[in-house]
Amino acid sequence: MSPPAPPSHAFARAGALREEYAATDWAAGPLGDPGGWSPALRASLDLIWGTRFAATLLWGPELVLLYNEAYVELMGDKHPALGRRCDEVFPEAMDAIGPLLAQVRAGGEATWSQDVLLPLQRAGYVEDCWFTWSYSAVLGPDGEVEGIVDIAVETTAQVLARRRSHLVAQLLATLEDAVDEEDVVARTRATLESGQDLGEVALPFGAAPGSGLTLETGGDPSRGVLCRVEVPRRHAGTPPRHLEGRLSPRLPLDGAYTEFLRTVAAGVGAALDSVAAAESQRAISEALQRSLLTQPQPGHALEVAVRYQPASQQARVGGDWYDCYPLPDGAVTVMVGDVAGHDQTAAAAMGQLRNLARGVAYSADVWLPSQVLQDLDLAMEGLGMEVVATAVVAVLEEQGPDGQLVHWANAGHPPPVLVRADGGVRLLDVEAGLLLGLDPSIHRADHRLELAPGDLLLLYTDGLVERRGADLDDGLTWLVETVTAHAHLGPEELCDVLLRESLTHDDDQVLLAVRARGLG
Repeated sequence: MSPPAPPSHAFARAGALREEYAATDWAAGPLGDPGGWSPALRASLDLIWGTRFAATLLWGPELVLLYNEAYVELMGDKHPALGRRCDEVFPEAMDAIGPLLAQVRAGGEATWSQDVLLPLQRAGYVEDCWFTWSYSAVLGPDGEVEGIVDIAVETTAQVLARRRSHLVAQLLATLEDAVDEEDVVARTRATLESGQDLGEVALPFGAAPGSGLTLETGGDPSRGVLCRVEVPRRHAGTPPRHLEGRLSPRLPLDGAYTEFLRTVAAGVGAALDSVAAAESQRAISEALQRSLLTQPQPGHALEVAVRYQPASQQARVGGDWYDCYPLPDGAVTVMVGDVAGHDQTAAAAMGQLRNLARGVAYSADVWLPSQVLQDLDLAMEGLGMEVVATAVVAVLEEQGPDGQLVHWANAGHPPPVLVRADGGVRLLDVEAGLLLGLDPSIHRADHRLELAPGDLLLLYTDGLVERRGADLDDGLTWLVETVTAHAHLGPEELCDVLLRESLTHDDDQVLLAVRARGLG
Protein backbone atom coordinates (compact mmCIF):
# COMPACT_ATOMS: atom_id res chain seq x y z
CA MET A 1 0.00 0.00 0.00
CA SER A 2 1.41 3.44 -0.93
CA PRO A 3 2.10 5.94 1.86
CA PRO A 4 -0.58 8.49 2.50
CA ALA A 5 -0.32 11.76 0.59
CA PRO A 6 0.67 14.78 2.66
CA PRO A 7 -2.13 17.16 3.51
CA SER A 8 -2.41 20.24 1.31
CA HIS A 9 -1.06 22.40 4.10
CA ALA A 10 2.05 20.21 4.74
CA PHE A 11 4.45 22.94 3.55
CA ALA A 12 2.36 25.92 4.62
CA ARG A 13 4.99 27.16 7.10
CA ALA A 14 7.72 27.15 4.46
CA GLY A 15 6.82 30.73 3.56
CA ALA A 16 8.18 31.87 0.20
CA LEU A 17 9.59 28.37 -0.37
CA ARG A 18 6.20 26.67 -0.04
CA GLU A 19 5.69 26.18 -3.77
CA GLU A 20 9.26 24.92 -4.27
CA TYR A 21 8.80 22.41 -1.44
CA ALA A 22 5.52 21.25 -3.00
CA ALA A 23 7.05 21.01 -6.50
CA THR A 24 10.06 18.94 -5.39
CA ASP A 25 9.84 15.26 -6.36
CA TRP A 26 10.58 13.95 -2.88
CA ALA A 27 9.42 10.46 -3.75
CA ALA A 28 12.29 10.08 -6.22
CA GLY A 29 14.87 10.90 -3.60
CA PRO A 30 16.23 9.32 -0.40
CA LEU A 31 13.55 10.84 1.84
CA GLY A 32 10.61 9.40 -0.06
CA ASP A 33 7.10 10.77 -0.19
CA PRO A 34 6.43 13.47 2.45
CA GLY A 35 3.42 11.51 3.61
CA GLY A 36 5.79 9.00 5.16
CA TRP A 37 8.18 11.42 6.81
CA SER A 38 8.92 10.72 10.47
CA PRO A 39 7.63 12.88 13.30
CA ALA A 40 11.24 13.92 14.03
CA LEU A 41 11.68 15.16 10.47
CA ARG A 42 8.41 17.08 10.52
CA ALA A 43 9.17 18.60 13.89
CA SER A 44 12.64 19.64 12.72
CA LEU A 45 11.17 21.23 9.62
CA ASP A 46 8.77 23.22 11.76
CA LEU A 47 11.77 24.35 13.82
CA ILE A 48 13.82 25.70 10.90
CA TRP A 49 10.78 27.25 9.22
CA GLY A 50 9.98 29.03 12.46
CA THR A 51 13.35 30.81 12.90
CA ARG A 52 14.53 33.90 11.10
CA PHE A 53 18.15 32.70 11.30
CA ALA A 54 19.53 30.97 8.24
CA ALA A 55 18.87 27.30 8.99
CA THR A 56 19.04 24.02 7.12
CA LEU A 57 18.19 20.44 7.92
CA LEU A 58 20.54 17.69 6.72
CA TRP A 59 18.54 14.47 6.92
CA GLY A 60 19.44 10.84 6.88
CA PRO A 61 22.79 9.23 6.10
CA GLU A 62 22.74 10.98 2.72
CA LEU A 63 22.49 14.40 4.45
CA VAL A 64 19.63 15.57 2.24
CA LEU A 65 19.07 19.33 2.30
CA LEU A 66 15.90 21.06 3.55
CA TYR A 67 16.16 24.76 4.47
CA ASN A 68 14.30 27.99 5.21
CA GLU A 69 13.99 31.31 3.40
CA ALA A 70 16.92 32.96 5.19
CA TYR A 71 19.27 30.18 4.07
CA VAL A 72 18.60 30.95 0.40
CA GLU A 73 20.62 34.17 0.64
CA LEU A 74 23.67 32.25 1.85
CA MET A 75 23.40 29.77 -1.00
CA GLY A 76 23.38 32.22 -3.87
CA ASP A 77 23.02 30.49 -7.21
CA LYS A 78 23.16 27.04 -5.55
CA HIS A 79 19.45 27.48 -4.84
CA PRO A 80 17.18 25.61 -5.51
CA ALA A 81 18.74 22.54 -3.90
CA LEU A 82 15.84 21.08 -1.89
CA GLY A 83 16.08 17.30 -1.64
CA ARG A 84 19.68 17.13 -2.89
CA ARG A 85 22.64 15.68 -1.02
CA CYS A 86 24.90 18.08 0.85
CA ASP A 87 28.07 16.84 -0.86
CA GLU A 88 26.48 17.46 -4.28
CA VAL A 89 25.53 21.03 -3.42
CA PHE A 90 28.64 22.04 -1.42
CA PRO A 91 31.53 19.95 -2.77
CA GLU A 92 34.02 22.82 -2.32
CA ALA A 93 33.20 23.09 1.41
CA MET A 94 33.18 19.40 2.34
CA ASP A 95 36.83 19.38 3.47
CA ALA A 96 35.82 21.82 6.21
CA ILE A 97 32.30 20.69 7.12
CA GLY A 98 32.50 16.97 6.36
CA PRO A 99 34.41 15.99 9.52
CA LEU A 100 32.05 18.07 11.68
CA LEU A 101 28.97 16.43 10.19
CA ALA A 102 30.50 12.99 10.69
CA GLN A 103 31.24 13.89 14.31
CA VAL A 104 27.60 14.79 14.99
CA ARG A 105 26.27 11.68 13.25
CA ALA A 106 28.66 9.47 15.18
CA GLY A 107 28.04 10.78 18.70
CA GLY A 108 25.26 13.29 18.65
CA GLU A 109 27.46 16.01 20.19
CA ALA A 110 26.80 19.51 18.91
CA THR A 111 29.56 21.55 17.24
CA TRP A 112 30.43 25.27 17.29
CA SER A 113 32.38 27.04 14.53
CA GLN A 114 33.05 30.79 14.67
CA ASP A 115 34.22 32.99 11.79
CA VAL A 116 35.48 30.00 9.83
CA LEU A 117 36.50 30.39 6.19
CA LEU A 118 34.34 28.33 3.83
CA PRO A 119 35.01 28.62 0.09
CA LEU A 120 31.70 28.69 -1.79
CA GLN A 121 30.97 28.74 -5.48
CA ARG A 122 27.66 30.55 -5.27
CA ALA A 123 28.07 33.43 -7.72
CA GLY A 124 29.94 31.93 -10.66
CA TYR A 125 33.36 31.78 -8.97
CA VAL A 126 34.91 30.35 -5.81
CA GLU A 127 34.34 33.01 -3.17
CA ASP A 128 35.97 33.33 0.25
CA CYS A 129 33.16 33.37 2.81
CA TRP A 130 33.17 33.23 6.59
CA PHE A 131 30.44 31.74 8.77
CA THR A 132 29.58 31.10 12.38
CA TRP A 133 27.40 28.02 12.78
CA SER A 134 26.40 25.12 14.95
CA TYR A 135 25.46 21.55 14.00
CA SER A 136 22.97 19.87 16.37
CA ALA A 137 21.75 16.29 16.18
CA VAL A 138 18.07 15.36 15.75
CA LEU A 139 17.40 12.09 17.56
CA GLY A 140 14.70 9.56 16.70
CA PRO A 141 12.64 7.55 19.21
CA ASP A 142 15.41 4.99 19.55
CA GLY A 143 18.06 7.62 20.28
CA GLU A 144 19.69 7.29 16.87
CA VAL A 145 20.75 10.40 14.97
CA GLU A 146 18.21 10.88 12.19
CA GLY A 147 19.35 14.29 11.01
CA ILE A 148 21.36 17.42 11.76
CA VAL A 149 20.12 20.98 12.24
CA ASP A 150 22.46 23.72 11.01
CA ILE A 151 21.88 27.26 12.33
CA ALA A 152 24.26 29.63 10.52
CA VAL A 153 25.21 33.31 10.35
CA GLU A 154 27.44 34.66 7.59
CA THR A 155 30.18 36.87 9.06
CA THR A 156 32.07 37.63 5.85
CA ALA A 157 31.44 41.38 6.09
CA GLN A 158 32.63 41.57 9.69
CA VAL A 159 35.74 39.44 9.10
CA LEU A 160 36.74 41.46 6.04
CA ALA A 161 36.08 44.75 7.86
CA ARG A 162 38.39 43.71 10.71
CA ARG A 163 41.04 42.44 8.32
CA ARG A 164 41.00 45.58 6.19
CA SER A 165 40.90 47.89 9.20
CA HIS A 166 43.96 46.15 10.61
CA LEU A 167 45.80 46.46 7.28
CA VAL A 168 44.97 50.17 6.95
CA ALA A 169 46.17 50.79 10.52
CA GLN A 170 49.37 48.87 9.78
CA LEU A 171 49.90 50.89 6.59
CA LEU A 172 49.40 54.25 8.34
CA ALA A 173 51.77 53.26 11.14
CA THR A 174 54.37 52.10 8.60
CA LEU A 175 54.14 55.31 6.57
CA GLU A 176 54.31 57.59 9.61
CA ASP A 177 58.10 57.92 9.54
CA ALA A 178 58.72 57.47 5.79
CA VAL A 179 61.57 59.76 4.73
CA ASP A 180 60.86 60.37 1.04
CA GLU A 181 58.62 59.42 -1.89
CA GLU A 182 60.55 56.27 -2.75
CA ASP A 183 60.25 55.15 0.86
CA VAL A 184 56.49 55.74 0.81
CA VAL A 185 56.14 53.70 -2.37
CA ALA A 186 58.27 50.83 -1.08
CA ARG A 187 56.50 50.67 2.29
CA THR A 188 53.06 50.87 0.68
CA ARG A 189 53.84 48.01 -1.68
CA ALA A 190 55.31 45.79 1.03
CA THR A 191 52.47 46.40 3.50
CA LEU A 192 49.57 45.97 1.08
CA GLU A 193 51.07 42.88 -0.54
CA SER A 194 51.42 41.30 2.90
CA GLY A 195 47.59 41.33 3.06
CA GLN A 196 45.06 39.47 0.96
CA ASP A 197 42.96 42.24 -0.59
CA LEU A 198 45.37 43.79 -3.09
CA GLY A 199 48.26 42.30 -5.06
CA GLU A 200 50.87 43.53 -7.56
CA VAL A 201 50.74 46.97 -5.93
CA ALA A 202 52.26 49.99 -7.63
CA LEU A 203 52.06 53.79 -7.32
CA PRO A 204 52.71 55.07 -10.86
CA PHE A 205 53.12 58.77 -11.57
CA GLY A 206 50.19 60.54 -13.17
CA ALA A 207 46.47 60.72 -12.59
CA ALA A 208 44.27 57.63 -12.76
CA PRO A 209 42.68 57.02 -16.16
CA GLY A 210 39.23 57.88 -14.80
CA SER A 211 37.53 59.37 -11.78
CA GLY A 212 36.91 57.15 -8.81
CA LEU A 213 37.76 53.49 -9.18
CA THR A 214 38.53 52.17 -12.66
CA LEU A 215 38.88 48.53 -13.68
CA GLU A 216 40.83 46.96 -16.52
CA THR A 217 38.80 44.35 -18.32
CA GLY A 218 40.22 41.20 -19.89
CA GLY A 219 43.25 39.25 -18.83
CA ASP A 220 43.53 36.18 -16.65
CA PRO A 221 40.64 36.25 -14.14
CA SER A 222 42.56 34.02 -11.74
CA ARG A 223 45.06 36.88 -11.16
CA GLY A 224 42.30 39.29 -10.18
CA VAL A 225 41.04 42.41 -11.92
CA LEU A 226 43.52 45.28 -12.22
CA CYS A 227 42.14 48.39 -10.53
CA ARG A 228 43.30 51.97 -10.34
CA VAL A 229 42.25 54.69 -7.92
CA GLU A 230 43.40 58.30 -7.66
CA VAL A 231 45.74 59.18 -4.78
CA PRO A 232 44.46 62.48 -3.31
CA ARG A 233 47.05 65.19 -2.67
CA ARG A 234 47.00 68.55 -0.91
CA HIS A 235 50.60 69.76 -0.95
CA ALA A 236 51.71 71.65 -4.05
CA GLY A 237 54.98 69.72 -4.08
CA THR A 238 53.32 66.30 -4.18
CA PRO A 239 53.40 64.89 -7.73
CA PRO A 240 50.22 63.21 -8.99
CA ARG A 241 50.14 59.44 -8.53
CA HIS A 242 47.52 56.72 -8.53
CA LEU A 243 47.23 53.45 -6.67
CA GLU A 244 47.31 50.37 -8.86
CA GLY A 245 46.80 46.74 -7.87
CA ARG A 246 44.93 43.53 -8.49
CA LEU A 247 41.77 42.78 -6.58
CA SER A 248 41.29 39.42 -4.92
CA PRO A 249 39.71 37.01 -7.44
CA ARG A 250 37.86 35.37 -4.51
CA LEU A 251 35.98 38.44 -3.26
CA PRO A 252 33.18 40.53 -4.76
CA LEU A 253 33.90 44.18 -5.52
CA ASP A 254 31.23 45.65 -3.27
CA GLY A 255 30.90 49.00 -1.52
CA ALA A 256 33.08 47.91 1.41
CA TYR A 257 35.88 46.81 -0.92
CA THR A 258 35.71 50.09 -2.83
CA GLU A 259 35.78 52.10 0.41
CA PHE A 260 38.84 50.14 1.57
CA LEU A 261 40.69 51.06 -1.63
CA ARG A 262 39.79 54.72 -1.26
CA THR A 263 40.92 54.72 2.38
CA VAL A 264 44.26 53.19 1.38
CA ALA A 265 44.73 55.78 -1.36
CA ALA A 266 43.92 58.59 1.08
CA GLY A 267 46.47 57.27 3.58
CA VAL A 268 49.15 57.04 0.90
CA GLY A 269 48.29 60.55 -0.27
CA ALA A 270 48.68 61.92 3.25
CA ALA A 271 52.09 60.25 3.56
CA LEU A 272 53.23 61.67 0.21
CA ASP A 273 52.04 65.13 1.28
CA SER A 274 53.97 64.77 4.53
CA VAL A 275 57.27 63.89 2.86
CA ALA A 276 56.75 66.64 0.27
CA ALA A 277 56.22 69.17 3.05
CA ALA A 278 59.27 67.90 4.91
CA GLU A 279 61.37 68.04 1.75
CA SER A 280 60.21 71.61 1.10
CA GLN A 281 61.11 72.60 4.64
CA ARG A 282 64.41 70.78 4.34
CA ALA A 283 65.26 72.62 1.12
CA ILE A 284 64.54 75.98 2.76
CA SER A 285 66.55 75.12 5.86
CA GLU A 286 69.43 73.70 3.85
CA ALA A 287 69.54 76.81 1.67
CA LEU A 288 69.63 78.93 4.82
CA GLN A 289 72.43 76.88 6.29
CA ARG A 290 74.47 76.90 3.09
CA SER A 291 74.06 80.68 2.89
CA LEU A 292 75.83 80.94 6.25
CA LEU A 293 78.79 78.87 5.04
CA THR A 294 80.83 81.20 2.86
CA GLN A 295 83.54 80.08 0.48
CA PRO A 296 87.03 79.66 1.99
CA GLN A 297 89.73 82.31 1.51
CA PRO A 298 92.96 80.31 1.86
CA GLY A 299 95.51 82.44 0.08
CA HIS A 300 98.03 81.24 -2.51
CA ALA A 301 100.06 78.99 -0.16
CA LEU A 302 97.19 76.66 0.68
CA GLU A 303 94.80 74.43 -1.23
CA VAL A 304 91.45 74.11 0.60
CA ALA A 305 88.29 72.06 -0.05
CA VAL A 306 85.09 72.28 2.02
CA ARG A 307 81.91 70.23 1.99
CA TYR A 308 78.55 70.45 3.72
CA GLN A 309 76.25 67.44 3.38
CA PRO A 310 72.86 67.46 5.18
CA ALA A 311 71.62 64.35 6.98
CA SER A 312 70.48 61.69 4.51
CA GLN A 313 67.59 60.14 6.43
CA GLN A 314 65.63 63.01 7.92
CA ALA A 315 64.57 66.43 6.75
CA ARG A 316 66.58 68.30 9.34
CA VAL A 317 69.42 70.81 9.60
CA GLY A 318 71.88 71.23 12.39
CA GLY A 319 74.69 73.25 13.81
CA ASP A 320 77.62 71.97 11.70
CA TRP A 321 79.88 74.61 10.17
CA TYR A 322 83.27 75.25 8.59
CA ASP A 323 85.30 78.40 8.08
CA CYS A 324 88.53 79.49 6.43
CA TYR A 325 89.74 83.11 6.32
CA PRO A 326 92.99 85.14 6.46
CA LEU A 327 94.04 87.10 9.53
CA PRO A 328 95.47 90.64 9.32
CA ASP A 329 99.04 89.35 9.71
CA GLY A 330 98.68 86.95 6.76
CA ALA A 331 98.09 83.75 8.73
CA VAL A 332 95.03 81.68 7.81
CA THR A 333 92.44 80.38 10.29
CA VAL A 334 90.53 77.17 9.57
CA MET A 335 87.77 75.90 11.80
CA VAL A 336 85.03 73.29 11.97
CA GLY A 337 82.38 73.13 14.69
CA ASP A 338 79.09 71.58 15.67
CA VAL A 339 76.35 73.11 17.82
CA ALA A 340 74.35 70.43 19.64
CA GLY A 341 70.92 69.89 18.10
CA HIS A 342 69.30 69.15 14.75
CA ASP A 343 66.83 71.91 14.01
CA GLN A 344 66.60 75.50 12.87
CA THR A 345 67.44 76.72 16.38
CA ALA A 346 70.76 74.88 16.20
CA ALA A 347 71.38 76.27 12.73
CA ALA A 348 70.71 79.83 13.93
CA ALA A 349 73.02 79.32 16.91
CA MET A 350 75.66 77.97 14.55
CA GLY A 351 75.49 81.18 12.49
CA GLN A 352 75.92 83.29 15.60
CA LEU A 353 78.79 81.21 16.94
CA ARG A 354 80.63 81.10 13.60
CA ASN A 355 80.47 84.87 13.20
CA LEU A 356 81.42 85.38 16.84
CA ALA A 357 84.50 83.19 16.36
CA ARG A 358 85.47 85.20 13.31
CA GLY A 359 85.20 88.46 15.24
CA VAL A 360 87.19 87.13 18.17
CA ALA A 361 90.02 85.84 15.97
CA TYR A 362 90.14 88.72 13.50
CA SER A 363 89.50 91.88 15.51
CA ALA A 364 90.68 91.28 19.08
CA ASP A 365 94.38 90.70 18.41
CA VAL A 366 93.83 87.08 19.51
CA TRP A 367 95.18 84.45 17.20
CA LEU A 368 96.33 81.44 19.23
CA PRO A 369 93.56 78.81 18.86
CA SER A 370 93.36 78.23 22.62
CA GLN A 371 92.75 81.96 23.13
CA VAL A 372 90.13 82.01 20.37
CA LEU A 373 88.23 79.17 22.07
CA GLN A 374 88.60 80.72 25.53
CA ASP A 375 87.40 84.16 24.42
CA LEU A 376 84.59 82.49 22.47
CA ASP A 377 83.48 80.73 25.66
CA LEU A 378 83.50 84.06 27.54
CA ALA A 379 81.51 85.78 24.79
CA MET A 380 78.94 82.95 24.73
CA GLU A 381 78.40 83.35 28.48
CA GLY A 382 78.25 87.14 28.34
CA LEU A 383 75.77 87.14 25.46
CA GLY A 384 73.57 84.51 27.08
CA MET A 385 74.01 81.88 24.35
CA GLU A 386 72.59 78.79 26.03
CA VAL A 387 74.09 76.28 23.63
CA VAL A 388 76.80 73.65 23.74
CA ALA A 389 79.21 73.15 20.85
CA THR A 390 82.38 71.38 19.81
CA ALA A 391 85.07 72.89 17.61
CA VAL A 392 88.60 72.57 16.26
CA VAL A 393 90.48 75.78 15.43
CA ALA A 394 93.77 75.85 13.55
CA VAL A 395 95.95 78.81 12.56
CA LEU A 396 98.41 78.20 9.72
CA GLU A 397 101.54 80.38 9.36
CA GLU A 398 103.39 80.29 6.09
CA GLN A 399 107.01 79.06 6.43
CA GLY A 400 108.09 79.63 2.83
CA PRO A 401 109.44 76.49 1.11
CA ASP A 402 109.08 74.55 4.38
CA GLY A 403 105.29 74.69 4.19
CA GLN A 404 103.09 75.74 7.11
CA LEU A 405 103.40 75.88 10.89
CA VAL A 406 100.03 74.85 12.37
CA HIS A 407 98.79 75.89 15.81
CA TRP A 408 95.59 74.12 16.76
CA ALA A 409 93.24 73.50 19.70
CA ASN A 410 90.32 71.17 20.28
CA ALA A 411 87.12 71.82 22.25
CA GLY A 412 85.55 68.36 22.58
CA HIS A 413 85.63 67.68 18.84
CA PRO A 414 86.62 64.49 16.94
CA PRO A 415 90.38 64.43 16.27
CA PRO A 416 91.80 65.90 13.03
CA VAL A 417 93.55 63.63 10.55
CA LEU A 418 97.07 64.36 9.29
CA VAL A 419 98.01 62.98 5.86
CA ARG A 420 101.71 63.17 5.00
CA ALA A 421 102.88 63.62 1.43
CA ASP A 422 104.45 60.13 1.56
CA GLY A 423 101.02 58.56 2.34
CA GLY A 424 101.35 58.24 6.11
CA VAL A 425 98.06 58.86 7.96
CA ARG A 426 97.41 59.39 11.67
CA LEU A 427 94.79 60.80 13.99
CA LEU A 428 95.81 63.85 16.01
CA ASP A 429 94.17 62.23 19.01
CA VAL A 430 95.51 64.37 21.81
CA GLU A 431 93.10 64.75 24.70
CA ALA A 432 90.17 66.86 23.53
CA GLY A 433 89.31 69.81 25.71
CA LEU A 434 85.95 70.64 27.27
CA LEU A 435 83.04 71.51 24.98
CA LEU A 436 82.24 75.18 24.40
CA GLY A 437 79.43 76.61 26.50
CA LEU A 438 80.11 74.67 29.71
CA ASP A 439 82.88 76.45 31.66
CA PRO A 440 84.46 79.69 30.34
CA SER A 441 87.19 79.55 33.00
CA ILE A 442 88.67 76.28 31.76
CA HIS A 443 92.28 76.37 30.54
CA ARG A 444 92.69 75.23 26.94
CA ALA A 445 95.88 73.83 25.42
CA ASP A 446 97.50 74.63 22.08
CA HIS A 447 99.21 72.02 19.89
CA ARG A 448 101.70 72.49 17.05
CA LEU A 449 102.65 70.57 13.96
CA GLU A 450 104.51 71.27 10.73
CA LEU A 451 102.60 70.86 7.49
CA ALA A 452 105.24 70.22 4.83
CA PRO A 453 104.48 70.86 1.16
CA GLY A 454 102.07 68.15 0.02
CA ASP A 455 100.89 67.35 3.57
CA LEU A 456 97.15 67.57 4.20
CA LEU A 457 95.11 68.33 7.33
CA LEU A 458 91.53 67.02 7.46
CA LEU A 459 88.93 68.50 9.81
CA TYR A 460 85.37 67.09 9.97
CA THR A 461 82.26 66.87 12.14
CA ASP A 462 81.02 63.75 13.90
CA GLY A 463 78.37 63.00 11.26
CA LEU A 464 81.15 61.56 9.11
CA VAL A 465 82.19 58.90 11.63
CA GLU A 466 79.20 58.29 13.92
CA ARG A 467 76.63 55.62 13.07
CA ARG A 468 73.56 54.65 15.02
CA GLY A 469 74.28 51.51 17.03
CA ALA A 470 78.02 51.55 16.24
CA ASP A 471 81.00 52.54 18.38
CA LEU A 472 82.79 55.84 17.59
CA ASP A 473 86.12 54.00 17.50
CA ASP A 474 84.77 51.91 14.61
CA GLY A 475 83.98 55.11 12.72
CA LEU A 476 87.44 56.55 13.35
CA THR A 477 89.04 53.29 12.21
CA TRP A 478 86.98 53.44 9.02
CA LEU A 479 88.07 57.05 8.47
CA VAL A 480 91.80 56.31 8.85
CA GLU A 481 91.57 53.25 6.60
CA THR A 482 89.64 55.13 3.92
CA VAL A 483 91.98 58.13 3.99
CA THR A 484 94.99 55.80 3.85
CA ALA A 485 93.59 54.07 0.77
CA HIS A 486 93.16 57.47 -0.93
CA ALA A 487 96.08 59.41 0.58
CA HIS A 488 97.36 60.32 -2.89
CA LEU A 489 94.26 62.41 -3.65
CA GLY A 490 94.02 66.17 -3.34
CA PRO A 491 91.61 67.94 -0.98
CA GLU A 492 88.66 68.09 -3.41
CA GLU A 493 88.89 64.47 -4.49
CA LEU A 494 89.44 63.20 -0.95
CA CYS A 495 86.34 65.01 0.34
CA ASP A 496 84.27 63.51 -2.48
CA VAL A 497 85.50 60.00 -1.71
CA LEU A 498 84.76 60.30 2.01
CA LEU A 499 81.22 61.54 1.44
CA ARG A 500 80.57 58.85 -1.14
CA GLU A 501 81.88 55.98 0.95
CA SER A 502 80.20 57.09 4.17
CA LEU A 503 76.90 56.02 2.56
CA THR A 504 73.84 56.89 4.67
CA HIS A 505 74.32 59.10 7.70
CA ASP A 506 72.06 60.21 10.52
CA ASP A 507 73.68 63.61 11.00
CA ASP A 508 74.95 66.50 8.92
CA GLN A 509 78.53 66.18 7.64
CA VAL A 510 81.09 68.94 7.30
CA LEU A 511 84.61 68.43 5.92
CA LEU A 512 87.50 70.84 5.53
CA ALA A 513 90.71 69.60 3.91
CA VAL A 514 93.72 71.93 3.66
CA ARG A 515 96.99 71.05 1.89
CA ALA A 516 100.22 73.02 1.91
CA ARG A 517 101.50 74.00 -1.52
CA GLY A 518 105.15 73.79 -2.46
CA LEU A 519 106.58 77.34 -2.88
CA GLY A 520 109.80 78.63 -4.30
